[in-house]
Amino acid sequence: MELIFVHGALVRDGQWWWQRTADLLRERTGIRSRSVALPSCGETAPEQVAGGLVADAAALRRELDDVDSAIVVGHSYGGTVIAEAGQHPAVSHLLYVSSYLPDIGQSQGVIMSGESDPVSIGDNGDGTLGLSGYDWASFGARFLQDADEPTQHQAWERVTAQTAGAFMTPTSADGWRGIDSTYIVCGQDRSTSVELQRFHADRATRSVELPTGHHPFISRPDLVVEQLQALLSQA
Repeated sequence: MELIFVHGALVRDGQWWWQRTADLLRERTGIRSRSVALPSCGETAPEQVAGGLVADAAALRRELDDVDSAIVVGHSYGGTVIAEAGQHPAVSHLLYVSSYLPDIGQSQGVIMSGESDPVSIGDNGDGTLGLSGYDWASFGARFLQDADEPTQHQAWERVTAQTAGAFMTPTSADGWRGIDSTYIVCGQDRSTSVELQRFHADRATRSVELPTGHHPFISRPDLVVEQLQALLSQA
């Protein structure tokens, strides 16, 4: 059993985002974690960036092809990647963190368009999108208000542009359907509304609400690992 983490949109270095939880999970259970490098965020070969959501889903499938059994964690946009990747025999469980379980034909952009206070994203004019109007402080206040200032700085350094195809491509599969899943609703999230989280949580097998911001695997890795341990005890 391994854990595969699929990070959210407009950031790079997924392993950094997941590392605090990865370390604690390995200490308590011995389970190793890996993070998917998303082409749309420029984490792989430059020519793959244009592939958008489809390339990201293919990257996840390649990771799954390399393991016998895995828990896949999707954070935010990562849930849309899981959907597009389709069903895979190596997946034993899906864990969503402030994420999405989209229907076939839904794009990330369509899902986010219903937010009353959407994150500001701008067109960079080169086929990519990026966060618009943020600096490290405003980014930290919205996405990591429950983390310390040094962590907010480190996170800001990992914000990046992402190809527009990650947001505009409709999903062609619903890899979450029929798979045992748990959804973590982040009750103090200032990025994805609690209402939208709960809508998608209703599609999961079960859900739990934690008193955290958008990145509990950074601010409260202990709570995330508790959920993973509970899953493992039922396996």
